[in-house]
Amino acid sequence: MKTITVLVDNDSWILPYAENLVRELSGMGFEARLVREHEKIESGWINFMLGCVKIMPENILKKNTHNMVVHESDLPKGKGFAPMTWQILEGKNKIPICLLEATKDVDSGKIWLRDTIELKGDELSGEWRLLQGLKTIELCLNFVKKHMTLKPELQVGESSYYKKRMPEDSELDIDKSIKDQMSLLRVVDNESYPAFFYVNGNKYIVKIYKS
Repeated sequence: MKTITVLVDNDSWILPYAENLVRELSGMGFEARLVREHEKIESGWINFMLGCVKIMPENILKKNTHNMVVHESDLPKGKGFAPMTWQILEGKNKIPICLLEATKDVDSGKIWLRDTIELKGDELSGEWRLLQGLKTIELCLNFVKKHMTLKPELQVGESSYYKKRMPEDSELDIDKSIKDQMSLLRVVDNESYPAFFYVNGNKYIVKIYKS
């Protein structure tokens, strides 16, 4: 029986989807297990690393035949942090997503699968995260089912990088309209990094929901 590990960083939003992936893989006859720390990764066939932001040590990568990550950009463009968030802020509704091999260099491995997340343009964070999570699991399952017929491709072209988003990136500009800042309101998280603004030295928190 082939062993598949699903690694998820602590407190990652993708944890429920990773748990579903483990159940799906177990139902397909694989020995699938979820781990929350890279030190607990065991030797096996595939190590899916979902929602992880740290580069994995080479000694950990060597434990599995494949170490796979999901990244939401048209690689090699858009390497780095929060690519889906940055592209929503750029006004994009078609977000590329790919499954690639993890290497010692960030987001630089061979690409096994490419797809697209289609947005209507009005989704708030919980809604587009749902689409992102479902597409992530779909890519992982497709790799498992079709790996014998897949041919990985090398990344070609000039690389670009997105920086890590910080809580201060959720600040609203009080001199701009809500409409002009709707993209920002779509990517904030009401609990972890809510929108906010300052007036007369006071900080005000803004939480957004659909009626």
